[in-house]
Amino acid sequence: MRIHSEEATVLGRGTRLLAGVVMVACVAIVGPSAPSGALFARSLPVEAAKDVVPNRVMTWNICNPCEGSNVDRAAAIATYAPQLIGLQEACVRDVERIRDHLKRRHGLVYHVEYGTVLRDWDRCGGMPWSPGAYGQAILSAAPMTDRHHVEYPDGGSEDRGYMAVTTLVDGRHVRVFNTHLAQRRQEAVRAEQTRVLAADVAQHDRAIVLGDFNAVPDAPELAPIWALAADADPQCHPSSFGTCKATTDWQSKFDYIFLRGVVARGHRVQPTSHSDHHLLYADVDST
Repeated sequence: MRIHSEEATVLGRGTRLLAGVVMVACVAIVGPSAPSGALFARSLPVEAAKDVVPNRVMTWNICNPCEGSNVDRAAAIATYAPQLIGLQEACVRDVERIRDHLKRRHGLVYHVEYGTVLRDWDRCGGMPWSPGAYGQAILSAAPMTDRHHVEYPDGGSEDRGYMAVTTLVDGRHVRVFNTHLAQRRQEAVRAEQTRVLAADVAQHDRAIVLGDFNAVPDAPELAPIWALAADADPQCHPSSFGTCKATTDWQSKFDYIFLRGVVARGHRVQPTSHSDHHLLYADVDST
């Protein structure tokens, strides 16, 4: 009996060892970006969403030039896993890396469209004769169509513009805009930019307008947008009675998710050490 028991123990150890080898081999085959149904769950930040949230939209000025890791930026996005993300101050090569990290590290796959307005070697790298592209980008879990890119007639101290795509949010097609208006103390320039943007937004019954508007809610230059859409935060509006959460490190609200024909079911402003702008997202109902 003692001999049989020892044999069983040895066999048991051998079986466990073999199982361990098989599991390691499976990890090598499946890889870290395997879907949630694979042998091992993908690596996600603490308290991260496990999959794309189909009715969640986000806007984030990722700050360039700023000291920031694209690994950290991707992890911040993956924590909330929006269906749609509008990025501003974005170099194409940074967006490519963020998108790659989202896929490989977090198992989140996004399509991308760009609304670049500058080629800037100092900001985006590259070679002097082939500088990197800079401007806006939209990442979407669903394919995007009808891309439209407009450079404002007057960008102010730097070329600025907006981009628009049609894609799925909450299971329905919606027109999505992403913009970055002229820098502070250029109110007249921003007023002309919002006039151009509003004329395009007005053509759509269902639209989401994302971006860094470089203006507080009661700034006169935002009036054309307020006339068409509401902020995702129901407490935020242009009157002096509105209560709007700051979206920047200098305690101003410059970043917006404007909704037209779409209803917000919740929103969040999340400060981050990876940019001087906070992450802003909203869960919406487009039905």
